[in-house]
Amino acid sequence: MDTQTGPETGREARTAPDDQVTSVAGSGRASRPALPATGAGPASRAETAEHARVVADLTDRHSLTLESVLAVLRSPRVGDAAARAEAVEIASAALVDLRTSSDRQREVLLEPVTGAFSRLRADLRPLVRFGDLDVQFVEPPATGRALPGDVAHAARAIVRNAVLTLVDEGNANRVRIQWDCDGRNLLMQLRDDGAGTHDVQDDAMRPIAERVGVLDGRMHVDSTPGWGSVLDITIPLDPAPGSVPSPDEADLTPREAEVLRLVATGVGNREIADGLGISVNTAKYHVANLLRKLGARTRAELAAHVHAG
Repeated sequence: MDTQTGPETGREARTAPDDQVTSVAGSGRASRPALPATGAGPASRAETAEHARVVADLTDRHSLTLESVLAVLRSPRVGDAAARAEAVEIASAALVDLRTSSDRQREVLLEPVTGAFSRLRADLRPLVRFGDLDVQFVEPPATGRALPGDVAHAARAIVRNAVLTLVDEGNANRVRIQWDCDGRNLLMQLRDDGAGTHDVQDDAMRPIAERVGVLDGRMHVDSTPGWGSVLDITIPLDPAPGSVPSPDEADLTPREAEVLRLVATGVGNREIADGLGISVNTAKYHVANLLRKLGARTRAELAAHVHAG
């Protein structure tokens, strides 16, 4: 095919049952789109940060899709017809996910840590399947605490960003991804065999560290020249005490106050819409605003604000 750039090697997925490490290999090389600049303008700092996070997440998802499509088209192990079919499947799946991810994110309250990790593997599978980047996944304990939906979503975005950074730089042949949960925090580690020159303040790592900081998390980078880098990331599963305003302090509109009262009863968006005579999409919009204004991560936390008041 015209897009084939020369011989590339790839290894099919393999499982090492003794330490629950699964390794798949692959690589595609594509330039990542630059993030559009965002200005503060009249928006609050929190709104600007949330906008930047959403844009960065969409950028990573688009980059991952493009890298995956290119990896398929460049692979000498796939014929023209099969490559086209695989590329169409990847693009179609990404389009469906893009259209549904927002609703899914707002509706999911808790996600098992093993399920969140499996979705991360599924996100990365097309990228690493057809080339020479060896990605090893170390499964988290099945007994780990379930993750709030937004934490699971953000954690996958952080790992995707880190892997794409390694792909962009092209100096790592292997990356190892491990998740764990200590009951209060999600613990993530990424280890590569690259040049070992990364620092938490360098241009490649700083955007990742900023994402972690938005979640009140911590990130440490330990690099050894010639041996690679280790990223240790800790993300709290619960908001810091006293870090969020009460409903009375959040400047809620009358409609938002009504929605919050119904959320506290445990009903879903359909019931809220029916009860207030509004559309389901409008109900979702109000719930999203409540999550932002109150600094909550889940509907359960919104309910907790009401009961605490």
